[in-house]
Amino acid sequence: MTTRMGFFTDTSICIGCKACEVACKEWNSVPDDGFEWLGMSYDNTGGLGANTWRHVAFIEQPKQMGEQQTGGREDLRWLMSSDVCKHCTDAGCLDVCPTGALFRTEFGTVVVQQDVCNGCGYCVPACPFGVIDRRESDGKAWKCTLCYDRISDGQLPACAKACPTESIQYGPLDELRARARGRVDALVEAGVHDARLYGDDPDDGVGGAGAFFLLLDDPEVYGLPPKPVVPTRDLGAMWRRAGAAAAAFVGLGGAAFAERRR
Repeated sequence: MTTRMGFFTDTSICIGCKACEVACKEWNSVPDDGFEWLGMSYDNTGGLGANTWRHVAFIEQPKQMGEQQTGGREDLRWLMSSDVCKHCTDAGCLDVCPTGALFRTEFGTVVVQQDVCNGCGYCVPACPFGVIDRRESDGKAWKCTLCYDRISDGQLPACAKACPTESIQYGPLDELRARARGRVDALVEAGVHDARLYGDDPDDGVGGAGAFFLLLDDPEVYGLPPKPVVPTRDLGAMWRRAGAAAAAFVGLGGAAFAERRR
């Protein structure tokens, strides 16, 4: 494997322009996800899915005491965040795939091969973030590939290339983590005390994410699980316990059979 690559999404400078959504759909030929008004601010996609690989959330909040209020809706603040597949270190979707359609690339990312996917859907509940989904038109699983074709050619992922504020940053994961921690320190020093990282910890429930975020509020506010755990985390231990139980059962059966013969 080459150097592990990933995304760092700095929500503090996201302006909600949705350029990343558009660039992702255009480059990857992702179908539209409907144009109905969802009644959720300026959000027409609602969440990640087979037809939305980047989703920009718009969150309206009452402003906190002491926050500067300038013009417009002075009682509200906007939180914006471009969500994406986390490309987990311990990827449940990859663990449960029976055909090998899901594989880890040389960049450490997780990609679905549609020509191998049989549409079983096992990967869907295995994702603690609700990212991967089956497309109605073909029944196969689809999600962000971190633009595998582009990064293999030395290019930026389409979303990062299109982001006008560099809210979405792509690069070696270790470098991104160091940069992100420096950014949090700078924000806290500037008085933004709620700034924190999400998904950067290798000791979390998914072994650390290959796509992590700087948030300005609790993860739940952004629709993210506060303590994600990959469902297959204990799979190895479960199989070992099952094997030990089976061996004990066979041993007891053999002992009983021998006792009867005596």
